[in-house]
Amino acid sequence: MKVAERLSLPLLRAFDPETAHGLALKALQLGLASGSGPVESPRLRTSVAGLELPNPIGLAAGFDKNAEAVAPLMRAGFGFLEVGAATPRPQAGNPRPRLYRLSEDRAASNRFGFNNQGSDPIAARLAKRPKGIPVGINLGANKDSPDRAADFASVLTTIGPHVDFATVNVSSPNTEKLRDLQGASALSALLSGVLSARDALPNRVAIFLKVAPDLEDGDIADIAEVALTTGIDGIIATNTTLSRDGLRSPHARETGGLSGAPLFERSTRVLARMYRETEGKLPLIGVGGVASAEDALAKVKAGATAVQLYTGLVYGGLSLATEIAEGLDAILRRDGLTIKEAVGLEADRWL
Repeated sequence: MKVAERLSLPLLRAFDPETAHGLALKALQLGLASGSGPVESPRLRTSVAGLELPNPIGLAAGFDKNAEAVAPLMRAGFGFLEVGAATPRPQAGNPRPRLYRLSEDRAASNRFGFNNQGSDPIAARLAKRPKGIPVGINLGANKDSPDRAADFASVLTTIGPHVDFATVNVSSPNTEKLRDLQGASALSALLSGVLSARDALPNRVAIFLKVAPDLEDGDIADIAEVALTTGIDGIIATNTTLSRDGLRSPHARETGGLSGAPLFERSTRVLARMYRETEGKLPLIGVGGVASAEDALAKVKAGATAVQLYTGLVYGGLSLATEIAEGLDAILRRDGLTIKEAVGLEADRWL
């Protein structure tokens, strides 16, 4: 962690979490957080669904919902970024407070409800982003939409020309009945609509599906079959969890999605199961509780081609991305591996 982060993180924690997050984004926009670019190494270089990554450490959706700090985030050490979620129309989300630090558990709980400025201003910002690492958009649906499946395609049509990949987010726990779209028939229809919208774009956008960690084995098998049948480009495992097992924080019972360290094992089990069900035919991105190089490597060995993080930054600062990538490179050098060679090496131990 940089000296500036050691000084600033305690100050940010004096504010409520959502205000602190807004201040962090403002600091990035003002250029107060320095960065020299993505960490690069022959051992770390990989590709996901045709996207060339200098390293496999990505920023998960939710940190920069409105694509307001893409340029500085592209210099923060990450190998790729995901912004959003975006909905067709602006959406206020759920009432505040809706974000909680669970410091005793190195976790966070949120019930944002897809708050964002809508797809048009987000598209306008992404149209101006600099060239560099791949950037993607997380697709969402308006809470009051009569056709949520159509919303995903609508956002892709608007923002797709300005991104490298898009994630179909049917796994947020904070929009009523959204996770119902993970059922096989509904999911197949939804993805078909999104893929049709993708095929109408002037550019080739990789399409990923983000799944929940609270899935039974049968659900995972069904989703894997739909993913392989529809021809999407990959799966992100996983979103936040509704489980509250083993938490110590006073905010443990706040409703919403739990992220951070307590999610690591649950999400990694789903990741490994998805790797087995897809037989390694689809690239997987592992997310949930990544806060160290060892965490990132565990996700890769469980079946992930790349990983993402967000909540870890709350406790480790933005420089955590560089620390993880450099630490991962050191471990791979020690073990005589490349990141590509490590994928799925220990998937069976999570099953």
